[in-house]
Amino acid sequence: MKKVSTGVLSLGLVLSLCFGFSLFTFNSAIAWEPKKPVEFIVMAGKGGGADKAVRFIQSIIAKNKMSSKPYTPINKPGGSGAEALVYVKNAKDPDHTIMFTLNSFYTTPLRQPGLGVDISKFTPVGRMAEDTFLLWVNKDSGIKNVDEFVKAAKAAGNKWIMAGTGKNSEDNILTDFLNKAYGLNMKYVPYKGGGRVAKELAGNNANSTVNNPSEQLGFYQAGKTVPLGAFTPKRLPLFKDAPTFKELGKDFVYFMQRTVVGAPGMSAGAKSYYQGLFKKIFDSSAWQGYMKKKSLQGGFLTGDALMSYWMREKAVQKAILQKMGALK
Repeated sequence: MKKVSTGVLSLGLVLSLCFGFSLFTFNSAIAWEPKKPVEFIVMAGKGGGADKAVRFIQSIIAKNKMSSKPYTPINKPGGSGAEALVYVKNAKDPDHTIMFTLNSFYTTPLRQPGLGVDISKFTPVGRMAEDTFLLWVNKDSGIKNVDEFVKAAKAAGNKWIMAGTGKNSEDNILTDFLNKAYGLNMKYVPYKGGGRVAKELAGNNANSTVNNPSEQLGFYQAGKTVPLGAFTPKRLPLFKDAPTFKELGKDFVYFMQRTVVGAPGMSAGAKSYYQGLFKKIFDSSAWQGYMKKKSLQGGFLTGDALMSYWMREKAVQKAILQKMGALK
Protein backbone atom coordinates (compact mmCIF):
# COMPACT_ATOMS: atom_id res chain seq x y z
CA MET A 1 0.00 0.00 0.00
CA LYS A 2 2.79 2.35 0.89
CA LYS A 3 4.58 1.61 -2.40
CA VAL A 4 1.39 2.22 -4.43
CA SER A 5 0.72 5.52 -2.67
CA THR A 6 4.27 6.64 -3.25
CA GLY A 7 4.02 5.66 -6.90
CA VAL A 8 0.76 7.57 -7.37
CA LEU A 9 2.23 10.60 -5.60
CA SER A 10 5.33 10.49 -7.79
CA LEU A 11 3.23 10.15 -10.94
CA GLY A 12 1.02 13.05 -9.83
CA LEU A 13 4.07 15.19 -9.16
CA VAL A 14 5.54 14.41 -12.58
CA LEU A 15 2.23 15.18 -14.34
CA SER A 16 1.83 18.36 -12.35
CA LEU A 17 5.32 19.54 -13.22
CA CYS A 18 4.89 18.67 -16.90
CA PHE A 19 1.48 20.34 -17.09
CA GLY A 20 2.73 23.38 -15.23
CA PHE A 21 5.74 23.67 -17.53
CA SER A 22 3.55 23.34 -20.61
CA LEU A 23 1.15 25.96 -19.31
CA PHE A 24 4.04 28.31 -18.55
CA THR A 25 5.49 27.77 -22.02
CA PHE A 26 2.08 28.33 -23.63
CA ASN A 27 1.44 31.56 -21.71
CA SER A 28 4.93 32.84 -22.49
CA ALA A 29 4.38 32.24 -26.18
CA ILE A 30 1.29 34.48 -26.22
CA ALA A 31 2.74 37.93 -26.95
CA TRP A 32 0.72 41.13 -26.55
CA GLU A 33 -0.98 42.48 -29.66
CA PRO A 34 -3.42 45.37 -30.18
CA LYS A 35 -7.02 44.48 -29.39
CA LYS A 36 -8.48 47.50 -31.21
CA PRO A 37 -7.35 50.34 -33.55
CA VAL A 38 -4.25 52.17 -32.32
CA GLU A 39 -4.42 55.95 -32.02
CA PHE A 40 -1.31 57.42 -33.68
CA ILE A 41 -1.19 61.01 -32.42
CA VAL A 42 0.71 63.61 -34.45
CA MET A 43 1.74 66.67 -32.46
CA ALA A 44 1.62 68.84 -35.62
CA GLY A 45 -0.79 69.77 -38.39
CA LYS A 46 -1.58 67.98 -41.64
CA GLY A 47 0.86 68.18 -44.52
CA GLY A 48 3.99 68.74 -42.40
CA GLY A 49 7.03 66.49 -42.04
CA ALA A 50 5.66 64.63 -39.01
CA ASP A 51 2.26 64.10 -40.60
CA LYS A 52 3.78 62.82 -43.85
CA ALA A 53 6.02 60.39 -41.94
CA VAL A 54 3.17 58.99 -39.83
CA ARG A 55 0.96 58.41 -42.86
CA PHE A 56 3.83 56.69 -44.65
CA ILE A 57 4.46 54.47 -41.61
CA GLN A 58 0.75 53.69 -41.52
CA SER A 59 0.96 52.54 -45.15
CA ILE A 60 3.96 50.29 -44.39
CA ILE A 61 2.07 48.60 -41.55
CA ALA A 62 -1.05 48.09 -43.67
CA LYS A 63 0.71 47.00 -46.86
CA ASN A 64 2.88 44.45 -45.08
CA LYS A 65 0.07 43.30 -42.75
CA MET A 66 2.24 43.98 -39.71
CA SER A 67 -0.80 44.38 -37.48
CA SER A 68 -4.29 42.90 -37.37
CA LYS A 69 -5.58 46.29 -36.19
CA PRO A 70 -5.30 49.62 -38.03
CA TYR A 71 -3.19 52.59 -36.94
CA THR A 72 -5.20 55.82 -37.09
CA PRO A 73 -3.32 59.15 -37.52
CA ILE A 74 -4.85 61.91 -35.40
CA ASN A 75 -3.45 65.46 -35.72
CA LYS A 76 -3.33 67.52 -32.53
CA PRO A 77 -1.17 70.60 -33.29
CA GLY A 78 -2.73 73.03 -30.79
CA GLY A 79 -0.42 75.02 -28.52
CA SER A 80 2.76 73.93 -30.31
CA GLY A 81 2.00 70.32 -29.47
CA ALA A 82 0.57 70.96 -26.00
CA GLU A 83 -2.77 69.51 -27.10
CA ALA A 84 -1.09 66.25 -28.13
CA LEU A 85 1.12 66.00 -25.06
CA VAL A 86 -1.78 66.43 -22.63
CA TYR A 87 -3.96 64.01 -24.60
CA VAL A 88 -1.34 61.25 -24.56
CA LYS A 89 -0.35 61.98 -20.96
CA ASN A 90 -3.97 61.35 -19.94
CA ALA A 91 -4.59 58.52 -22.40
CA LYS A 92 -7.58 56.41 -21.38
CA ASP A 93 -6.00 53.36 -22.96
CA PRO A 94 -2.18 53.65 -22.77
CA ASP A 95 -1.68 50.35 -24.60
CA HIS A 96 -3.43 51.68 -27.70
CA THR A 97 -2.07 55.24 -27.75
CA ILE A 98 1.23 56.25 -29.36
CA MET A 99 2.55 59.61 -30.58
CA PHE A 100 4.95 60.90 -33.23
CA THR A 101 7.01 63.77 -31.90
CA LEU A 102 8.97 66.86 -32.90
CA ASN A 103 11.36 68.90 -30.76
CA SER A 104 8.26 70.51 -29.24
CA PHE A 105 8.24 67.29 -27.20
CA TYR A 106 10.98 69.05 -25.20
CA THR A 107 10.33 72.76 -25.71
CA THR A 108 6.57 72.90 -25.03
CA PRO A 109 6.75 71.31 -21.54
CA LEU A 110 9.69 73.62 -20.75
CA ARG A 111 7.78 76.73 -21.83
CA GLN A 112 4.47 75.61 -20.35
CA PRO A 113 5.19 73.98 -16.97
CA GLY A 114 1.51 74.34 -16.08
CA LEU A 115 0.79 71.43 -18.40
CA GLY A 116 2.35 69.12 -15.84
CA VAL A 117 4.06 67.11 -18.58
CA ASP A 118 7.16 65.12 -17.59
CA ILE A 119 8.65 63.51 -20.71
CA SER A 120 10.49 60.91 -18.62
CA LYS A 121 7.09 59.37 -17.84
CA PHE A 122 6.38 58.62 -21.51
CA THR A 123 7.28 55.21 -22.95
CA PRO A 124 10.39 55.19 -25.22
CA VAL A 125 9.33 53.25 -28.33
CA GLY A 126 11.67 54.22 -31.14
CA ARG A 127 13.53 57.10 -32.75
CA MET A 128 12.87 56.70 -36.46
CA ALA A 129 15.07 59.56 -37.71
CA GLU A 130 16.40 63.05 -37.21
CA ASP A 131 14.97 65.53 -39.69
CA THR A 132 16.92 68.34 -41.33
CA PHE A 133 16.24 72.00 -42.06
CA LEU A 134 17.06 74.37 -44.90
CA LEU A 135 16.52 78.08 -45.50
CA TRP A 136 14.08 78.56 -48.40
CA VAL A 137 12.92 81.47 -50.56
CA ASN A 138 10.49 81.74 -53.46
CA LYS A 139 12.19 81.50 -56.84
CA ASP A 140 10.43 84.69 -57.96
CA SER A 141 12.51 86.62 -55.41
CA GLY A 142 15.57 86.17 -57.62
CA ILE A 143 17.65 85.38 -54.51
CA LYS A 144 20.25 82.71 -55.25
CA ASN A 145 22.40 82.56 -52.11
CA VAL A 146 22.55 83.47 -48.42
CA ASP A 147 24.42 86.74 -49.04
CA GLU A 148 21.64 87.95 -51.32
CA PHE A 149 19.08 86.78 -48.77
CA VAL A 150 20.76 88.74 -45.98
CA LYS A 151 20.94 91.88 -48.12
CA ALA A 152 17.25 91.67 -49.04
CA ALA A 153 16.04 90.79 -45.54
CA LYS A 154 18.13 93.55 -43.96
CA ALA A 155 16.68 96.12 -46.35
CA ALA A 156 13.12 94.99 -45.60
CA GLY A 157 13.53 94.99 -41.81
CA ASN A 158 10.47 93.71 -39.95
CA LYS A 159 8.47 93.71 -43.16
CA TRP A 160 10.34 90.56 -44.15
CA ILE A 161 8.07 87.64 -43.26
CA MET A 162 9.54 84.34 -42.08
CA ALA A 163 6.73 81.77 -41.91
CA GLY A 164 7.06 78.93 -39.42
CA THR A 165 5.20 76.40 -37.28
CA GLY A 166 4.29 77.49 -33.77
CA LYS A 167 5.62 80.07 -31.34
CA ASN A 168 9.09 79.37 -29.89
CA SER A 169 9.15 76.18 -31.97
CA GLU A 170 11.96 74.73 -34.09
CA ASP A 171 11.27 77.24 -36.89
CA ASN A 172 11.18 80.11 -34.39
CA ILE A 173 14.53 78.98 -32.97
CA LEU A 174 16.12 78.97 -36.43
CA THR A 175 14.62 82.37 -37.26
CA ASP A 176 16.06 83.76 -34.03
CA PHE A 177 19.47 82.34 -34.98
CA LEU A 178 19.36 83.99 -38.42
CA ASN A 179 18.27 87.32 -36.98
CA LYS A 180 21.12 87.36 -34.47
CA ALA A 181 23.79 85.85 -36.73
CA TYR A 182 23.19 88.29 -39.60
CA GLY A 183 21.80 91.34 -37.81
CA LEU A 184 18.30 90.96 -39.24
CA ASN A 185 14.88 91.93 -37.93
CA MET A 186 12.63 89.45 -39.72
CA LYS A 187 9.05 89.08 -38.51
CA TYR A 188 8.23 85.52 -37.52
CA VAL A 189 4.67 84.47 -38.38
CA PRO A 190 3.53 81.07 -37.00
CA TYR A 191 1.11 78.70 -38.75
CA LYS A 192 -0.28 75.28 -37.88
CA GLY A 193 1.85 72.75 -39.71
CA GLY A 194 4.85 72.74 -42.01
CA GLY A 195 2.65 71.93 -44.98
CA ARG A 196 0.78 75.22 -44.58
CA VAL A 197 4.09 77.06 -44.14
CA ALA A 198 5.44 75.58 -47.38
CA LYS A 199 2.30 76.70 -49.23
CA GLU A 200 2.64 80.25 -47.86
CA LEU A 201 6.11 80.53 -49.36
CA ALA A 202 5.16 78.90 -52.67
CA GLY A 203 2.23 81.30 -52.92
CA ASN A 204 4.43 84.33 -52.23
CA ASN A 205 2.59 85.09 -48.98
CA ALA A 206 5.87 84.85 -47.04
CA ASN A 207 9.43 85.84 -47.91
CA SER A 208 11.22 82.81 -46.48
CA THR A 209 10.85 79.63 -44.44
CA VAL A 210 13.07 77.04 -42.75
CA ASN A 211 11.03 74.01 -43.83
CA ASN A 212 12.14 70.39 -43.63
CA PRO A 213 12.96 68.86 -47.05
CA SER A 214 9.82 66.71 -47.04
CA GLU A 215 7.64 69.80 -46.63
CA GLN A 216 9.14 71.83 -49.49
CA LEU A 217 10.20 69.00 -51.80
CA GLY A 218 7.13 69.15 -54.06
CA PHE A 219 7.38 72.91 -54.56
CA TYR A 220 11.15 72.66 -55.06
CA GLN A 221 10.74 69.97 -57.73
CA ALA A 222 8.10 72.15 -59.39
CA GLY A 223 10.64 74.99 -59.58
CA LYS A 224 8.75 77.29 -57.20
CA THR A 225 11.15 77.45 -54.25
CA VAL A 226 14.93 77.56 -53.77
CA PRO A 227 17.04 76.16 -50.88
CA LEU A 228 19.79 78.58 -49.87
CA GLY A 229 21.53 76.92 -46.92
CA ALA A 230 21.37 73.80 -44.77
CA PHE A 231 21.45 73.59 -40.95
CA THR A 232 23.41 70.32 -41.16
CA PRO A 233 27.06 69.29 -40.63
CA LYS A 234 27.42 68.34 -44.31
CA ARG A 235 25.57 69.24 -47.49
CA LEU A 236 22.46 67.22 -48.17
CA PRO A 237 22.74 64.96 -51.27
CA LEU A 238 19.35 66.16 -52.60
CA PHE A 239 20.42 69.82 -52.35
CA LYS A 240 24.10 69.80 -53.28
CA ASP A 241 24.10 73.48 -54.27
CA ALA A 242 22.95 74.60 -50.83
CA PRO A 243 26.00 75.10 -48.57
CA THR A 244 25.83 74.44 -44.85
CA PHE A 245 25.80 77.43 -42.52
CA LYS A 246 28.99 75.97 -41.05
CA GLU A 247 30.60 76.42 -44.47
CA LEU A 248 29.38 80.00 -44.43
CA GLY A 249 31.13 80.74 -41.15
CA LYS A 250 28.18 80.19 -38.81
CA ASP A 251 28.84 77.09 -36.71
CA PHE A 252 25.19 76.18 -36.11
CA VAL A 253 23.67 72.73 -36.65
CA TYR A 254 20.09 71.82 -35.80
CA PHE A 255 18.11 68.58 -36.14
CA MET A 256 14.57 67.59 -35.21
CA GLN A 257 13.71 64.21 -33.79
CA ARG A 258 11.14 61.99 -35.47
CA THR A 259 10.30 59.63 -32.63
CA VAL A 260 7.48 57.27 -31.70
CA VAL A 261 6.47 57.73 -28.06
CA GLY A 262 4.16 55.56 -25.99
CA ALA A 263 1.70 56.84 -23.42
CA PRO A 264 2.69 56.84 -19.73
CA GLY A 265 1.51 53.68 -18.01
CA MET A 266 1.84 51.48 -21.07
CA SER A 267 2.11 47.80 -20.12
CA ALA A 268 5.39 45.90 -20.50
CA GLY A 269 3.84 43.67 -23.15
CA ALA A 270 2.60 46.57 -25.26
CA LYS A 271 5.92 48.37 -24.89
CA SER A 272 7.82 45.32 -26.14
CA TYR A 273 5.38 44.90 -29.03
CA TYR A 274 5.69 48.50 -30.27
CA GLN A 275 9.47 48.54 -29.88
CA GLY A 276 9.73 45.41 -32.00
CA LEU A 277 7.25 46.66 -34.59
CA PHE A 278 8.96 50.00 -35.16
CA LYS A 279 12.40 48.38 -35.34
CA LYS A 280 11.04 46.22 -38.18
CA ILE A 281 9.60 49.30 -39.86
CA PHE A 282 12.89 51.18 -39.48
CA ASP A 283 14.82 48.28 -41.05
CA SER A 284 12.39 47.93 -43.94
CA SER A 285 13.49 48.93 -47.44
CA ALA A 286 10.40 51.17 -47.62
CA TRP A 287 11.40 53.29 -44.61
CA GLN A 288 15.07 53.39 -45.57
CA GLY A 289 14.03 54.59 -49.02
CA TYR A 290 11.78 57.22 -47.45
CA MET A 291 14.64 58.48 -45.29
CA LYS A 292 16.88 58.87 -48.30
CA LYS A 293 14.18 60.58 -50.35
CA LYS A 294 13.30 63.04 -47.57
CA SER A 295 16.90 63.72 -46.38
CA LEU A 296 16.26 62.12 -43.00
CA GLN A 297 19.25 60.98 -40.97
CA GLY A 298 20.13 59.01 -37.82
CA GLY A 299 19.81 55.46 -36.53
CA PHE A 300 17.15 53.65 -34.54
CA LEU A 301 17.07 54.19 -30.77
CA THR A 302 14.81 52.56 -28.22
CA GLY A 303 14.52 51.79 -24.50
CA ASP A 304 17.11 53.25 -22.13
CA ALA A 305 19.21 54.61 -25.01
CA LEU A 306 16.23 56.58 -26.28
CA MET A 307 15.39 57.88 -22.81
CA SER A 308 19.01 59.09 -22.42
CA TYR A 309 18.73 60.78 -25.82
CA TRP A 310 15.58 62.57 -24.66
CA MET A 311 17.31 63.87 -21.54
CA ARG A 312 20.32 65.14 -23.52
CA GLU A 313 18.15 66.82 -26.13
CA LYS A 314 15.94 68.38 -23.47
CA ALA A 315 19.03 70.03 -21.94
CA VAL A 316 20.15 71.29 -25.38
CA GLN A 317 16.72 72.73 -26.17
CA LYS A 318 16.50 74.36 -22.74
CA ALA A 319 19.83 76.13 -23.30
CA ILE A 320 18.67 77.37 -26.73
CA LEU A 321 15.37 78.70 -25.35
CA GLN A 322 17.21 80.48 -22.54
CA LYS A 323 19.62 82.06 -25.01
CA MET A 324 16.79 83.39 -27.17
CA GLY A 325 14.99 84.78 -24.11
CA ALA A 326 12.01 82.42 -24.33
CA LEU A 327 12.85 80.75 -21.02
CA LYS A 328 14.43 81.97 -17.79
